[in-house]
Amino acid sequence: MPVLTGQKIFLTGGAGFIGSTLAGTLLDDNEVVVFDNLTRNALTHQPFAHHPNLTLVQGDVCDAAAVHEAMTGATHVVHCAAIAGIDTVIKRPVDTMRVNVLGSANVLQAAADHGVSGRVVCFSTSEVFGQHGFRSAETDNTVTGAVGEARWTYAVGKLAEEHLALAHHQQDGLPVVVVRPFNVYGPGQVGEGAIRTFVQRALRGEPIEIHGDGTQIRAWCYVDDMIRGVHLALTHPAAVGESFNIGNQRAVVTIYGLANTIVRVLGSSSEITFARKGYADIELRVPAVGKARDMLGFEAEIDLEEGIRRTGEFYRTAAP
Repeated sequence: MPVLTGQKIFLTGGAGFIGSTLAGTLLDDNEVVVFDNLTRNALTHQPFAHHPNLTLVQGDVCDAAAVHEAMTGATHVVHCAAIAGIDTVIKRPVDTMRVNVLGSANVLQAAADHGVSGRVVCFSTSEVFGQHGFRSAETDNTVTGAVGEARWTYAVGKLAEEHLALAHHQQDGLPVVVVRPFNVYGPGQVGEGAIRTFVQRALRGEPIEIHGDGTQIRAWCYVDDMIRGVHLALTHPAAVGESFNIGNQRAVVTIYGLANTIVRVLGSSSEITFARKGYADIELRVPAVGKARDMLGFEAEIDLEEGIRRTGEFYRTAAP
């Protein structure tokens, strides 16, 4: 994995699942400032929560002045903060748009004002490819979904962030990189997530509920692979001004197949049940990762069953 040393990294959403995992890989050799409102806090249970190189600033990315002040002195910025999770997005579509659009604008403007020279990595989403994305490449047309369907407020906000980030690169020379995560899972996940929910229920022997008929297809990316992709975005000279899909195009399975795999791998007695879904869903989402492979040398390494085993082991021993 490429290594940053002696840098000051400003990490929005750094108390979340991916953000806190990323922070843990940077702290030994860098100063890390985590800026987060702590709505979801995976950081508090991490073994490095009190690391001397870690500074936690509780704040809201929609507060431009707070973002600007907290970013002072940063050499690198990673913008993970967002309203995320399908249930939360549907309940809070206004907040979703405000955080994902206004919050991202504040982070990017602060980075431009401070003259951040190392790298500014912005997290987008695979949802920009809409309901049917098969081997979706970075240059494929993006889809915003039907107006009025709350689900798409997340993708619309993230798509606006992408355009704004690359506009800052073109207009201000900001060293921006956009990453599009595809269904990241693993130890320490907080909030919503199919694998987290399925694994926890499987470990307790409880029924695993699938929304819809279970034929929805996903490609699942273990968090360690995602973190390697972010490190490459932070360090590789070819990354600047580009967007990259970060995912595992080999770990592809239907949601029903995923539930069965989790039950089998974890030796669970859980039954699989079905429930009606009341929202628009992604029917097919599989990335093309050739650009990240060819330009950055990224390739996902953890297959689905190994990732499930590691995730299951974490939740067997995790604090309640």
